[in-house]
Amino acid sequence: MTRPVKLGLMVPANNTTMEPEMLRWMPAASRCQTLRVPRGAGLLTPESLPAYKQSAIDLAADFTRNPVDVVAYGCTAAGFILGPEGDASIAADLAALTGRPVVTTARAMLDALCEAGARRIALLTPYQDDVNDRIRSFLLSGGIDVARLESFHAPDVTALGRITEQQVEERALSMRDTDCDALFIACSQLPTINILEPLRKAFGKPVLSSIQATAHYVLRHAAAAAA
Repeated sequence: MTRPVKLGLMVPANNTTMEPEMLRWMPAASRCQTLRVPRGAGLLTPESLPAYKQSAIDLAADFTRNPVDVVAYGCTAAGFILGPEGDASIAADLAALTGRPVVTTARAMLDALCEAGARRIALLTPYQDDVNDRIRSFLLSGGIDVARLESFHAPDVTALGRITEQQVEERALSMRDTDCDALFIACSQLPTINILEPLRKAFGKPVLSSIQATAHYVLRHAAAAAA
C-alpha cells in the first residue's frame, strides 16, 4: 500500500517506542495521532486493568472528533491479561465508539504467527512471570506453543524503558538453538525495527515483533478501507 495512512494509536502513557516505529512501517506522509492511556509506575495487573481499560475507552472519543483511518490498540500486556475474549471485547468497543477498524497488538501477534505457519515459537518478552503465563495461554488459544521463553523481567515501566535495541538483539540471538518455527519479540515498548531483518537472517526463519505485526494489519485494514 502506498497511500498515506492516518493512524490512531493508543499506547500506555510511558510508551516511547511504538509511535516512531509505526510511522517507519507506514507509507510516506502517513500521520499518527497518539493517545496515551494513564497508568502508574508499576506494570499492569488484573487488579489495575479495569480502570486502565475504562481510561482507554474514554480517551478514544477523541478519534471521533479527529477521524483516523485505523485505530491501533498497542497496549500489549493489557491484551494478554484480558485474554482472547477480553481483547476482542475492547476491540469491539473501540470500533463501535470510533466507527473505524481496530487492530489490537495482542491479536496481531497471534494472527501474524498463524499466518506465518508457526506452531512452536521462541518468545522474548520484558514481562514478569504472571504476564508471561498469560501470553502462553493467549497463544495456545490459537494453537501456538511456546518452545522457549526468555524475559528481561522488567520490574516497572522505568526499567522497561531502559531496554535497548542492542540488548533485545543480544538476548534474541541467545535463543538461536531453539527448535522452533519462528521467533516473536513481544511488547510495543521494545525497540526492534532495525534488528528484525538481521535476526531473520541469523535464525533462518520468521522473526516478528509486536510493532511490526500491528503495522502489518493496520496497513491491511487501511488498504481494504481504501479499496
